[in-house]
Amino acid sequence: MAINLPGSAGGPQKDPNVVPMIDILLVLLIIFMMQIPLSRKAMDVQVPPEQRRQQSSGPSQNIVLELKADGTYEINGQPVPKPGLDRRFHEIYDNRPQKILFVKSSGNRRYQEVIEAMDIARGAGVQVIGFTPPN
Repeated sequence: MAINLPGSAGGPQKDPNVVPMIDILLVLLIIFMMQIPLSRKAMDVQVPPEQRRQQSSGPSQNIVLELKADGTYEINGQPVPKPGLDRRFHEIYDNRPQKILFVKSSGNRRYQEVIEAMDIARGAGVQVIGFTPPN
């Protein structure tokens, strides 16, 4: 704030000093910019340890839902119509202690179709859903 002497023209002048405010804003800007990389979210993925597969003589205990390129659905190689998926999942998983499903989808199936099939499986009690690459 500048004050003029009584003999000079004009009166006291008020000039706000904005430099400290700008300094504070720049420091806050730097702090917020440094927080952006730290706030990124990550997805936890469970990867099983690498094991050698042993040839088993019995049938596989894995349940695989396959979404074929022609628009059909198969559970372990058996064709199932989409309206019958819920009933078939209940038949399979109601008496099963491990509720694990593997989904294999062809490349031309829509994402929405895969999600709908997963929702039907979740509704039938499937707890873990894994994806297998298409052949």
